[in-house]
Amino acid sequence: MKRNIFSVILLFFFIAVGISYAGDGLKTKQNYVIGFYNLENLFDTYHDDGKNDYEFLPDGKNEWTEVKYKKKLHNMATVISEMAKANGAFHTVLGISEVENRLVIEDLVSQPELLPARYEIVHYDGPDRRGVDVALLYRPDQFDYIDSRSIPFSFEGTEVPITLSKEEQDYFRTRDILMVHGKIAGEDFAVYVTHLPSRIGGKGGDLRSLGAEIIREDAERVMKEHPGIKVVVMGDMNDDPFNESMSKWLGGKRNPEEVQPGGFFDPFWKMLDDGFGSLAYRDVWSIFDIIMVNYDLLHAPEGSLTVQKLDKKGHYGAVFKRPFMVTQKGQYKGYPFRTFSNGKFMNGYSDHFPTYIVVGK
Repeated sequence: MKRNIFSVILLFFFIAVGISYAGDGLKTKQNYVIGFYNLENLFDTYHDDGKNDYEFLPDGKNEWTEVKYKKKLHNMATVISEMAKANGAFHTVLGISEVENRLVIEDLVSQPELLPARYEIVHYDGPDRRGVDVALLYRPDQFDYIDSRSIPFSFEGTEVPITLSKEEQDYFRTRDILMVHGKIAGEDFAVYVTHLPSRIGGKGGDLRSLGAEIIREDAERVMKEHPGIKVVVMGDMNDDPFNESMSKWLGGKRNPEEVQPGGFFDPFWKMLDDGFGSLAYRDVWSIFDIIMVNYDLLHAPEGSLTVQKLDKKGHYGAVFKRPFMVTQKGQYKGYPFRTFSNGKFMNGYSDHFPTYIVVGK
């Protein structure tokens, strides 16, 4: 009963403040927050047939019990709700990665902190061997869902120089790319959510370029079929904005004036140059959690939705972090506060900080 009362109070609070956005001094009449968050291994406690999820079972390496799972859900919901408080409203759409299945996403959006958003879910089970997928959460009061597709990785017809042998290509499995088509304030949007292959062993650059090529080619078809559509590409790219996958194969540009019709602007390139980061490795900060927008969302005509500047330095993106999300001491002081560290359960959040952009008129 207390939980229900708390949820109702939260709902009225967010309805009251949800019509405006205030971030780093920016205020406008109506804005829509579009974000991405790598949830770092949001697994349930049950084995999924055909998936290598054994580390996240009660008798597995991580001793992944129901208690730990519930703590993880609460922690993820806390971060998302804190972003909502900072922005004055829950995300209109939020891309997420490293989720095991639809069940864990349903458990997440059912957390008391997130009930006011009334999030709907777009998710497809993918072929990744560990069983992790991407998904999109959306507010049905702000995003009118039309349709969606799951786009598989394919080596056929690629122009990317691939280092894998034909046998290795046949064995290769990774997360599918999610494309969701809908409308925000009556305007057409296509949102891509991806989690490109990892950097384990210092490899995979060609595979990330392949994924970027697949997204770019699909987006070009969508833009041709729907002239003027606004396209957002988000995900854990496992590459920085300046890497070849992002700058060449996806075609992200650092500066707005460089973007041509059909092209993409990467707001996080300048942010990386200015010292921001969404994750760190060996004391070097990167922004792998990238959100790009196409020409039509960057250079929209007056009266139409366009990506907004979020601070006085002219940044169009934001990396969200709060002290509770940051490791406070030890070897990894200043890094994102993770769920596990050196095999020990830390009751942290994620090894990534979430990122977001804001669109408005």
